[in-house]
Amino acid sequence: MEKSYKNSFLISELSKIEQDFNFAKYHVIPIPLEKTVSFGKGTSKGPNAILKASNELERSYGKYEPCLKGIHTHAPINCRGNMDKTLEEIQNVVKKICKNKKIPVAIGGEHTLTYGMVKGIKRGLNISNSDIGIIQFDAHADLRKKYTNKKFSHASVMYHLAKENFKIFQFGVRAISQEEIKTRKELGINFLELKSFDFNKSLSKLSLPRNFPKYIYISFDSDVLDPSIMPATGTPVPNGLSYENAIMAVSNLIRKRNVIGLDYVEFAPIKNIQAYDFISASLIYEILGLIELN
Repeated sequence: MEKSYKNSFLISELSKIEQDFNFAKYHVIPIPLEKTVSFGKGTSKGPNAILKASNELERSYGKYEPCLKGIHTHAPINCRGNMDKTLEEIQNVVKKICKNKKIPVAIGGEHTLTYGMVKGIKRGLNISNSDIGIIQFDAHADLRKKYTNKKFSHASVMYHLAKENFKIFQFGVRAISQEEIKTRKELGINFLELKSFDFNKSLSKLSLPRNFPKYIYISFDSDVLDPSIMPATGTPVPNGLSYENAIMAVSNLIRKRNVIGLDYVEFAPIKNIQAYDFISASLIYEILGLIELN
């Protein structure tokens, strides 16, 4: 029986079997990646803060209890090498998880890690790029061809995935360059911006395009949340999602789809303010619950 990493997600509530490598449906991967952040720092500290806060959660969230399906936490990915090496290591870990028919859950770390996650899932499940649809919850489009003269960065990750024919649906973007607007059109990326969205009338009807892939990867950037509830991120942007609206949006967008992986990224904890760590851990656990309900 392979136990979880010592600082594990919700280990205070898990039985030995529920945290076992072979039993657990959900495999949490801490990825303390911080190589290309451009404003606020601290994403390398995000995973540890979230794992610690998770042990204050309750097992049950109303109708669902993801602990029953098992949660195994891996040792953190070594992010000390160059970006290519780090992304390859992420791919190798994720490939193994998916070959065992488990769901990888990355806790970051900067957004660049999504590239390694999605590529690892594709290799592990042995499906084509176009069979995977990425739901990107984000204040930014991340569609720059290069950023600060680096190919791979938090600001270009979705560009590279779209260029490789992974399908993307963006929700919550409210900070975007003219170049990215042009790129989004050229690459046929689906999107729904908050400024044109009426939450009171439209949230219950929110859904993916009909031809969007059935295999879904959720990439949740913490800055999609409004800074009033989530200032602990490198580039907070006003007029974001509330916690409740974020949960409802995830629930509606994954309806009748098969979620094959997810990440929570760009969280940068604020010293001596643990509320944001707990909000992050809660959101991750609630998304696991939504996957179970779905």
